[in-house]
Amino acid sequence: MVLDQSIDMVRVNARTTDAFDIFNIRHYAGSNPYLPTAAAAFDFALVKENPPRSLDVYLEVIGDRYPHLLDETYDSYAHLFARTVAEVSKLEMDLHLTQWSVKVDEARAKVAVQSLHGRTSRAIVYCVWDWFEAITRDRRFWIEDQIEVLQRFFRDSVYGGPTVYALLKTAYELDIPTFYLWDERLMQYGYGRKQVRGIATTFDHDSHIDSDFTTGKDDCKEFLHTLGFPIPKGSIVYTVGEALAAAKQIGYPVAVKPVVGHKGIGVTADVKDADDLELAFDRAIEAVPDDQPIRIIVEQSIAGKDYRLLCVNGRFVAATERRPASVVGDDEATISELIDRENRTAARVDTPTSPLGKIQCDEAMERYLDEQGLTMASVLEKDRIVYLRKVANLSAGGLSIDATRQIHPDNIILAQDIAQHFRLTCLGIDVISLDLTESWKDGSFGIIEINAAPGINMHLKPAIGESVDVPAHILKTFFETGKAARIPTISFNHVSVAELQEIVDHILLQHPHWVIGAVCHDGVFVNRSEKSLHPDYNTNVQNLLRNPRLDLLIAEYREEVLDRDGMFYYGSNVVVLDHPTETEMMLARDIFDDSTVVIWQKDTVSVNQNGLIEQYKLSENEPFSRVYLKEIATIL
Repeated sequence: MVLDQSIDMVRVNARTTDAFDIFNIRHYAGSNPYLPTAAAAFDFALVKENPPRSLDVYLEVIGDRYPHLLDETYDSYAHLFARTVAEVSKLEMDLHLTQWSVKVDEARAKVAVQSLHGRTSRAIVYCVWDWFEAITRDRRFWIEDQIEVLQRFFRDSVYGGPTVYALLKTAYELDIPTFYLWDERLMQYGYGRKQVRGIATTFDHDSHIDSDFTTGKDDCKEFLHTLGFPIPKGSIVYTVGEALAAAKQIGYPVAVKPVVGHKGIGVTADVKDADDLELAFDRAIEAVPDDQPIRIIVEQSIAGKDYRLLCVNGRFVAATERRPASVVGDDEATISELIDRENRTAARVDTPTSPLGKIQCDEAMERYLDEQGLTMASVLEKDRIVYLRKVANLSAGGLSIDATRQIHPDNIILAQDIAQHFRLTCLGIDVISLDLTESWKDGSFGIIEINAAPGINMHLKPAIGESVDVPAHILKTFFETGKAARIPTISFNHVSVAELQEIVDHILLQHPHWVIGAVCHDGVFVNRSEKSLHPDYNTNVQNLLRNPRLDLLIAEYREEVLDRDGMFYYGSNVVVLDHPTETEMMLARDIFDDSTVVIWQKDTVSVNQNGLIEQYKLSENEPFSRVYLKEIATIL
């Protein structure tokens, strides 16, 4: 039945003027009765007292914002509402949220839309609801303003960093199971003994000693010098007097930066005289972390372009040129107005997937403008390009240009030689070069610093040039395929503690050194050892999959858990169903091509394996376990 007319029910969340009612909103962290993904699910109904306008009216307004929705057909208001929520959920930055479903009964429709962050998804549902109500009353709804608010919600979430989201999306595309460990503030990729944990481009496989070493720019410079690589001449100083003396000895121009730092904070390049040096020294001191001593590097300033070379697992994968933020004059607008105009372009929406961040205005920028004889109020002549900073800091609005295919082979070898000295998954090498197509041995070339946790969005989404799929390079370092990230999983709809222990013993007879995690409504076990049972069922499942020694998982998922919380994971190698309900049949829905499904209904057992179905009846005293233990043996 299609829900296309008002129903006689008590209003739940709707206001007195609303035509629609949304209620029972919940967020499923994983596979659930409505979708095989994490989802926001809610009930949708029409309010009897306030009939809506024609469905075509809503589609026309929404289609003005999303024209491709006009090419689709909708059976009801619920279907259009679900499709709109799914589209808004992408937040106009191509988030990988595309799945949705509508299940209709006589009283209401159950809508589910693929989700990632519960708070953001809930806000999206309410935003679309407000939009529908505005259409009902023929009022203007500023959806573009709401999108900006929703983008900030997502940006502030644990998934909202550009590097974190890029890895998360790639893991989804490669079918690598991924989830966030809230207590540890880490992402986990893969299950059990197959897992890798980390945040951004730092992983538990990395050497923390090597990672810490890269933060000390002075020691790194000495190390690179011993390898025979080009580094700028410089000294570590502690006072402004020592800085002035060092600059005099090295010769202007110089660069000034804190020994410990990141993201170009506190760095001043091309310092030309003593007055500039004193200001640069103060900026470097301000950037020193509170728990670190005052140590400042004064070094030769090398002429050339700023490049980031990226290595993954010791191999070169990408190079990006970084240019400082700039504006182009038009004979009319001030620099301040040009910056504001540039910040409102689509490329600078400053989301996890945008190629450019917003241009940041601060004292350093105004000081550099002053060096050029300009202020924020200056009007630039037509086509004049003015750079706003000396340092090409992308987080302050700088421009990224892909240079991967331009790099000279000698420079690739240099990057790899450096990276292979560190037990780090990712290493960023910052260099200055007049021309990256020329060998470092022949021209002006200097290594500025190395970074143990480099960002990857500049390579994946450069402002100019081709994308390099760095997230895939990183994840394929750990997992050749999505299957390689998983351990065998056996799912039941009903299983007792005694049956769990029988299954564990059966498996340990064949694999005595395995670590098996098992969970049911009444207990949690690692092999035969009983563990604490958490009141939240999926927390028990997560804790088992978090165990880095786990070889196999056995889990029970009853209807009440599936309805309330959904499943923590997607996909089972063996599914065993004992007289399942319609909801519990979702366990058989979420399987792999080579999975085995065993279903017992009344006195008939069916076994579905590799597309072949075998059916037979159990004899009077034959236990069901005899059937599924035989099938479990096939995956071991």
